[in-house]
Amino acid sequence: MTERYAESLTIEGVSTGYRDRRIIDGLTLPPFAPGEVVSLIGPNAAGKTTLLRALAGLLPAEGSVRLGERELMGVSLESRARLVTYMPQSLPQRVALTVLEAVIGAERASAVDRTEATRDAIVGRAMDVIERVGIAHLAMAGLDHLSGGQRQLASLAQALVRTPRVLLLDEPISALDLHYQLKVMKLVRALSRERGMIIVMVLHDLAIAARWSDRVVVLSGGTVAADGPPAAAITPEVLAKVYKVTARVHSQPAGLHIDIEDTLPL
Repeated sequence: MTERYAESLTIEGVSTGYRDRRIIDGLTLPPFAPGEVVSLIGPNAAGKTTLLRALAGLLPAEGSVRLGERELMGVSLESRARLVTYMPQSLPQRVALTVLEAVIGAERASAVDRTEATRDAIVGRAMDVIERVGIAHLAMAGLDHLSGGQRQLASLAQALVRTPRVLLLDEPISALDLHYQLKVMKLVRALSRERGMIIVMVLHDLAIAARWSDRVVVLSGGTVAADGPPAAAITPEVLAKVYKVTARVHSQPAGLHIDIEDTLPL
């Protein structure tokens, strides 16, 4: 039986940034619940990717990030990566590995006991994930021969094979066509429901964020401008304040319909 995760992710007083430039200062959010899909939205330079990288331990940060009762700040990157996995916007282009080799490498890197499984079992698990992402036909293709969208799907497979409790996705559909955008969003939703995995993703498409998220956090200038269910977080007032546009927002069975009408002075 697949283990179902039951720990919330708590973010309190987190401050982080780059060198002498602080992007996020003392950010606190209500806990992210097990099985919750959360989208981070906001204009460029709002702090979305910075927050994801800080949660993953890839940027120095102050404050508290807890998974259940476990404080993640200060633990080794290796230990943290077994619980929290970060998928960047894209993989490096010059990597001389096949998709299957890359996914196997990710699985081995995250395994608590690297001796417990046979090679056949490891390969089988890697292929299961590759097939679920929809790129079995690319398993033996070199990463350096893939398109940007294909590399993005391979990166997702690498993240998923780690079976993290928290999955951080930085613009996971930015290079994908409509078919794979829908496939990835369905997969994200299914994983959250099946395993209780907390999924936090940066998205720029507000309609997709509204349709597939349980909760939307709107960031602006490193602070929280809105936080709640999509219909409560994506409103004409928030769009005017954060994006400087006038818009109409209508609830529909498939999500929110957002009609951008005009720009406002910056």
